[in-house]
Amino acid sequence: MFRQYIKSPIGTVEVLCDDTSLLSVSFVSKATKKENSNKITKKTIRQLEEYFSGKRKDFDLPLKIEGTQFQKKVWKNLTRIPFGKLKTYGQVAKSIGKPLACRAVGGANNKNKHAIVIPCHRVIGASGDLVGYGGGLKYKKYLLELEGSI
Repeated sequence: MFRQYIKSPIGTVEVLCDDTSLLSVSFVSKATKKENSNKITKKTIRQLEEYFSGKRKDFDLPLKIEGTQFQKKVWKNLTRIPFGKLKTYGQVAKSIGKPLACRAVGGANNKNKHAIVIPCHRVIGASGDLVGYGGGLKYKKYLLELEGSI
C-alpha cells in the first residue's frame, strides 16, 4: 500500500493507493503514517493540487471501487454531476431509478472512500441545505464554494 498526504487549503488530505488503483482520498486531522509513493499517488496528488488551485474540474484516476451494487450505482451517478452543479439526494435517487431511496443514497454517500474525486459533496438536502458530509460540513462548504456552486 502506498500513502501520501497533501496539505490542502482546508487541511490534510490522505491518499491511499495500491499498485494499480486509488483506494481512498480522505480528510484527516494530520499526517500520522509514513509516506511512500508510486505513480498513482503522485498522479492523484497532482490532480488534487490542480483541483484546489482551480485548474481542474474532473479527475482522471484509476479507482478501486468496493461496495454494494447499489452503492456503486450511486457513486457512478455522482461522477456525472458536473463541477459547479448540485443535486439533491432525491434527484440522485430518481436518476438511478430508485425515487424513494433518498436515505439510502445518503448512506451510500457516507461510505464513499474517494472524497472529492467521487463528488459526494455536490449532493445537498431537498431544502437546499448542506447536509451529511462524512468529512464534515466545513469541508463540504469549502468545496462547494471553490466550485462556485454556493
